[in-house]
Amino acid sequence: MSFTESQKGGEIAPQAADPVSVEQFFACDLRVGTVIECQLNPRARKPSFKLTIDFGPLGQRTSSAQLVALYSPETLISRQIIAVLNFPPRNVAGVESQCLVLGIETPEGVVVLDVERPVPNGSRVS
Repeated sequence: MSFTESQKGGEIAPQAADPVSVEQFFACDLRVGTVIECQLNPRARKPSFKLTIDFGPLGQRTSSAQLVALYSPETLISRQIIAVLNFPPRNVAGVESQCLVLGIETPEGVVVLDVERPVPNGSRVS
């Protein structure tokens, strides 16, 4: 969730990542899901939540997400978020992270990507 940076005149300037093809982009399975459970992960080095997310016909997935700085469980439960579903599962501080919740890193913390209005869980981002 960070971008490549370069030093420019004493400032840090963002740089675009290397180009990818449209096929590579669409190979990432970005879907909408609703957070149905959220709890602190006490084993995480950086404060994180263990999320359970409902992706409708694609089932429920767990994820470890560093969203603690800007969110509470109450503000995340029932929120529709966007996640990548086709990365391999990864063990993150004792949590089998089965999807990657997308967000934008800011100086205050990670801002989760969500949808502007309700859509069916499992909807593909296109």
